[in-house]
Amino acid sequence: MSHKAGFIAVIGRPNVGKSTLTNELIGQKLSITSHRPQTTRHRIHAIDTTDDYQMVFVDTPGMHIGNTKAINAYMNRAASSSINDVDIILWLVEAGKWTKEDARVLEHVSKAQVPVILCVNKIDKLKDKQAVLPFLAEIGQKYQPDDLFPLSAFNKPDTKTLRTLILKYLPEQGNIFDADYVTDRSEKFVVAEFIREKLMRHLTDELPYDLTVEIEQYELDGEMQRIAARIFVDKTSQKSIVIGNKGEMLKLIGTESRQSIEGFLQRKVFLKLWVKVKQGWSDDKRSLASLGYD
Repeated sequence: MSHKAGFIAVIGRPNVGKSTLTNELIGQKLSITSHRPQTTRHRIHAIDTTDDYQMVFVDTPGMHIGNTKAINAYMNRAASSSINDVDIILWLVEAGKWTKEDARVLEHVSKAQVPVILCVNKIDKLKDKQAVLPFLAEIGQKYQPDDLFPLSAFNKPDTKTLRTLILKYLPEQGNIFDADYVTDRSEKFVVAEFIREKLMRHLTDELPYDLTVEIEQYELDGEMQRIAARIFVDKTSQKSIVIGNKGEMLKLIGTESRQSIEGFLQRKVFLKLWVKVKQGWSDDKRSLASLGYD
């Protein structure tokens, strides 16, 4: 068989399982995940390379409505622009659940000029598996994809079958990236994302959307990676929440982040975190650009 390679955009509304599916498709943790919508803020290339193919998955922020901050506009642009210049689109919807945000995604997908595989995710959450059939029929009335694929992103046989289905549409060409690449993003970017993931998972419902992370020191000292990271919050009152009683929350975030980073880098890590107030950063284009949202 000749070699195949291409870009596959993974799109959908927030919290539908895009990052989880991307991680499962490449066989390792790269995109951060949490139960909160809008965990993914940046477009990330996750690369799976074998002797026969190279699949470059473009994990995207969820397309959403109802938020008017500059960071929300940035995320929607990052998601919608990902539909352009790809070879295949994986569009994720949640089994049994269709929302206004799904309809917004449909508006963009309808304009696509490339094959679309519509993945109906989280079928494991349905009490009655047969309940997916009328939902599939409902989706079929809204849009006719090139393939319709019900799955659970955590089910390895499902992701294996999906990979075979993607291969059917992948163009014949050589590798786009070097074979040893897992992402086109820097180590520092991935490290900052792992820290933000722990913040998203542990803090109160509203606070994670006012948080971001910037790496200030990143040095290899022998076999030890020394990292210093600053956590930005929007309000002074939020700083004490991140730090926690007697520093316990920040300590927990630091411990869990270090463990994830060590797993990714495959070396020992010394991690130092501190918190700074930067009012209005998420609604200021200049602040966003300085923090890597560009």
